[in-house]
Amino acid sequence: MEKFTFAYPTKVYFGEGAAAEALKQELPKVGKTVMLAYGGGSLKKSGVYDELKKLLAEAGKEVVDFSGIMPNPTYAKVQEGAKLVKERHVDFILAAGGGSVIDCCKVISVQAMTEEDIWDMEYRSGSFPAAGVPMGAVVTASGTGAEMNAGAVITYEEKLWKDPIFGTAAAFAILDPAYTATVPPMQVLSGAFDTLSHAMETYLGKSDADNVSDDVALAIMRNTVVNMRRLLKNINDMQARGNLMWDSAMAENGILKVGRLTDFQAHQIEHQLGAYTDCNHGQGLAVIHPAYYRRILKDAEEKFTRFAKEVFGKDTAEEGLEALTAFIAECGLPTKLGQLKSKVEITPEVLRKVADTCNIIKCGPRELSRDEIYDILLECR
Repeated sequence: MEKFTFAYPTKVYFGEGAAAEALKQELPKVGKTVMLAYGGGSLKKSGVYDELKKLLAEAGKEVVDFSGIMPNPTYAKVQEGAKLVKERHVDFILAAGGGSVIDCCKVISVQAMTEEDIWDMEYRSGSFPAAGVPMGAVVTASGTGAEMNAGAVITYEEKLWKDPIFGTAAAFAILDPAYTATVPPMQVLSGAFDTLSHAMETYLGKSDADNVSDDVALAIMRNTVVNMRRLLKNINDMQARGNLMWDSAMAENGILKVGRLTDFQAHQIEHQLGAYTDCNHGQGLAVIHPAYYRRILKDAEEKFTRFAKEVFGKDTAEEGLEALTAFIAECGLPTKLGQLKSKVEITPEVLRKVADTCNIIKCGPRELSRDEIYDILLECR
């Protein structure tokens, strides 16, 4: 394994009633003014909003609402939130939602503590913020594992750019499977596929033989597939939803990544596709993965063979890829770009721009050319 230093900043409260326990323990540690951040109306319809407001009131907190965080959070929304934090002298941010809400709040946290534009700081100056407004996360839609780290994916619309910005990791995360009950079935499955993608992309990076990270990644992949199939039989299976919540957390809490380099080329392609189309992240990954893996199958045949055997019970790398492709269809996830909800028509010209602007990973099974990425995207049509 590669040399590494590992530290884990987020305390996890998991299970039924986790919010009451967590906030009772954590809120006395923070200041009086709390920004409660969320997306659309589902948090209120589910009753989670009222529950959180009640717990905050019982703790004597003044609550500042920040709503309307969109599925692919924009840089403009980050700036709106940071302005509100400064104006209302917010002491603590409580992000309640899925990965988009949590990611947005991670960057709001650091932007509110500096006058420098955070994108310029990280991408032009190559420096990173030293401090942010403390925050916690209440997960209502799992899959991204956003509650487990400081990285956030933000869409900068004016630049047609969608990529990571580093912010503040949540001090604590609340994972109550019951909070996912009102999430539409397709959102649950696309989120779970994002988890599967995280584990696959970590596993297909560079690692030495017989390392524990590969073993754990394969276990997460296998468990994710098992529990997604349980949800296909019964979408209200709370035990399966809880298992998938923890799979999501395990895939992104750093455990799988220590001592190794990761791939994440499929994620980079999807991120830039999302910058142009605003498509659902997990669904975009479902379309891209099989085409990408067909391109690199022979470059990591041993790993693909082990993936086939341990995740899908198949004998060869080719059979494993066929099983993954069939599983995506079995889940009802999109298999072609034309099935994605997009703000623009996904033409060859758009795909050429995606290929020419996405990040290229140099530590995957092999480095792709931009023409290869374009060919992969064309295959996805």
